[in-house]
Amino acid sequence: MGSDQKVGYKCRVAGVLLLLLASVAALVAVAVIQDTWRFKEYSEEFGIVIDSGSSRSNVYLYKWPGQKQNETGVVTELMNCRVEGDGISEMKVNNNQTDAESWKAFTTCMDRIARVIPAQKHNATPLFLGATAGMRLLHKKDPQRSGDILASLSKYLSALPFAFQNASIITGQEEGLYGWITVNYLMGNFLERNLWNAYVRPAGAKTVGSMDLGGASTQIAFAVQANLSGPDYMRVKLYGYPYNVYTHSFLCYGRNEANKRVLDKIVQDSPDPTRIPNPCYLEGFNITLEASSIYDTECTTKPRNYKPQQKYFLVGAPDSDKCGRIVKSIFDFQTCSSSQCSFNGVEQPPVTGEFMAYAGFYHTASTLRMNGTSDLDQFNSSVRKFCHTSWAKARKENEWVSDRYLRTYCYAAHYIFTLLTDGYKFDKETWKGIDFKREVKKTSVGWSLGYMLSMSNMIPSEVKETPPLSDPLFAGLIFLFSALTIVTAVLVFIIIIRTCY
Repeated sequence: MGSDQKVGYKCRVAGVLLLLLASVAALVAVAVIQDTWRFKEYSEEFGIVIDSGSSRSNVYLYKWPGQKQNETGVVTELMNCRVEGDGISEMKVNNNQTDAESWKAFTTCMDRIARVIPAQKHNATPLFLGATAGMRLLHKKDPQRSGDILASLSKYLSALPFAFQNASIITGQEEGLYGWITVNYLMGNFLERNLWNAYVRPAGAKTVGSMDLGGASTQIAFAVQANLSGPDYMRVKLYGYPYNVYTHSFLCYGRNEANKRVLDKIVQDSPDPTRIPNPCYLEGFNITLEASSIYDTECTTKPRNYKPQQKYFLVGAPDSDKCGRIVKSIFDFQTCSSSQCSFNGVEQPPVTGEFMAYAGFYHTASTLRMNGTSDLDQFNSSVRKFCHTSWAKARKENEWVSDRYLRTYCYAAHYIFTLLTDGYKFDKETWKGIDFKREVKKTSVGWSLGYMLSMSNMIPSEVKETPPLSDPLFAGLIFLFSALTIVTAVLVFIIIIRTCY
């Protein structure tokens, strides 16, 4: 009998201790779960980038989920609005009529953008303006005017209902780097979704080079070995992985500025300004140009006795070979103090792998019916064929192209061919890796998306944390297990006292 009582007593003690431990464990578990198992609800983030080039401005609206991948947003283009008129470098500050027209054009786009972004997100949406080669040229020529234009734009943009960050002139290197980021991001070379719908780095990920041709400058950028270094190498980290990118921008070698340099050569070689044969114009085309349209730039040297209003009458006298020689004459392929240079003494490692050529490259190749990938000899043959097409036929076959651009395509085709072969050193094999494209996945290719991706690293996300237990339930469980712990602790205390006495 005494033995049975002793066993029963031990069982009661063990039960009370077990209940005490369970109460403590439950109390700790509820507290930990409430604190660490919070559900994070991210809101969508938006960003606006204004790309102000030498000939026009475009406003891009981007969005990305607040939950980033290794600190970088997965960005999508929502809208692209072209601002009517010329580039901002042509703005006449302190001219009420011109200013009003400029603001009206910008306001049209900004109003469209504002309607897409939820009203409650307006104040948190960052707004950037990046000016490129047109403003870089203006800054060299007239720093005061370029500063006044940026100040005027900053004043206008800061009054909008967005989080205006800055209006600045980006460097040519940055323009090239951000273009490279855009190309590779859109092609899925940084991220891809796996079977579980999670973002991962693609297996055996490779990047492609990028080539951008604007109105006033041209850029080339491609990834190189990590040990290469110098003024034209930039290191960038995206989605947790580092890249070493060679990037160089050639100011004054954009499509429009290079054309002025070619026209200067043609004009200077002609003794009669009233009739100047132009080997880069198609047969049947002629035009009268004012001297200012060629020489009012930092990229061409004004002739002696320069008169801005002087008239030049240029007549189409197609000669593809001669046009090609004149185009080559604006490059310096001889000067080089490194193992390999592109042109004008600029060091460049050998091009390898695939490249995407966009903007002016695409538009010119498209007119030659050479968009996409092509063969070097085939491209060269198309250049010659186009240059010896009559103006009437070219006009009929390219009705969507304005005369302003169509008249330059013979020169532009020679320019692109020379830049890529003699300049960047593409040969018959590496040429096959060039893809002339305008957009990828219905998204415009340019520097602005790459810029937004880089900026997303520094833009904090709005996070709403939802605990797994509601406040009343959490409070109730804490009270229950706290009370249970206290009761069992008292029972243990009573048992200990009785055992001792």
